[in-house]
Amino acid sequence: MSVMSLSGVGCYKLRTARDRDMWRRLRVFCESEPQAFGRNPETGHVTGSAFVMSPDRTSVLLTHHRKLDRWLQLGGHCDGIADVPFVALKEAYEESGLSRIKPLSGQVFDVDIHEIRQTAKDRARLHYDVRYLFQAEAWEIAVSGESYALAWVPLDRLEEVTESPGVLVLREKLSCY
Repeated sequence: MSVMSLSGVGCYKLRTARDRDMWRRLRVFCESEPQAFGRNPETGHVTGSAFVMSPDRTSVLLTHHRKLDRWLQLGGHCDGIADVPFVALKEAYEESGLSRIKPLSGQVFDVDIHEIRQTAKDRARLHYDVRYLFQAEAWEIAVSGESYALAWVPLDRLEEVTESPGVLVLREKLSCY
């Protein structure tokens, strides 16, 4: 297991072949793309996500994303901010209505590079999604305009609301913490 670091992203413990591949692709993209933290639909972009665990750490907060019509972790675009942990936390607050969220680690929790399908407004593009692990200090949530709904989903029931490998990886990753 090795620990890698990338400016604007932080440190990441590479545990698996998937981790190594995703990190390599993220690093190459950030080093070669001047607008990596922007929102250029021609090149793809870095996004920041938050896996927010419940106060008792038995559930994760998921959003039924309005644009993508899927249950996902909280997160969003960096929009030019080259501080991905900050972006992930900011998005978690904005999308959840939570008043207190604390980081469970100072490191990257996961990297997932995936394609966002084409829409009438945007072409297909890659999201270089960097995820961080947080814990809510209370259960009260409020749906934002970016979501149809929010839900605390028990970890052992994730498959009931999503088939996304990028979300389902949460349980596997948590076993290492």
